[in-house]
Amino acid sequence: MEFHELIKNRYSCRKFSTKKVEPHLIEEIIESGRIAPTAVNTQPFKIFWLASAQAKETIRKASHCTFDADNFLVVGYQEAGGWERTFDKRNFADIDAAIVATHMMLATQHIGLHTTWVAYFDVSMLQEMYPQMKGYHLIALFPIGYAAEDALPSERHFQRKETAEILEIL
Repeated sequence: MEFHELIKNRYSCRKFSTKKVEPHLIEEIIESGRIAPTAVNTQPFKIFWLASAQAKETIRKASHCTFDADNFLVVGYQEAGGWERTFDKRNFADIDAAIVATHMMLATQHIGLHTTWVAYFDVSMLQEMYPQMKGYHLIALFPIGYAAEDALPSERHFQRKETAEILEIL
């Protein structure tokens, strides 16, 4: 699929079919995150794959935005591993994690699956349920699956500012 077609067709899918996703497709999404660029290649992120039946059930306690998906990835970062800009000591670990998450979101669309970037989840609850997540700033929860036949983008998907509102040429 051509890139601009991919980004135009991608939408936040909030309704998934019951069709099971093959594990190798989830691994392909993870690989897309693994090879994403990070500042000075520090790679201060972690991807958590909630693969077990128990993990898939407990995620529903931390967020009601799971949309009946059967696969979940969570992306987090640690500031300690991030590159700092020398001029103002701005740490870029959060930006790196967002780049990783974006690569994963677009890769999901590219391979014929769907997702939505969920930010509405209880981080403390997840870290309590999964001690491996402690010490990470969790920024994204991705429910992943095949879109239901009647899944549609929300009206907000089509609301875009005009170029003149977002661009200033200096």
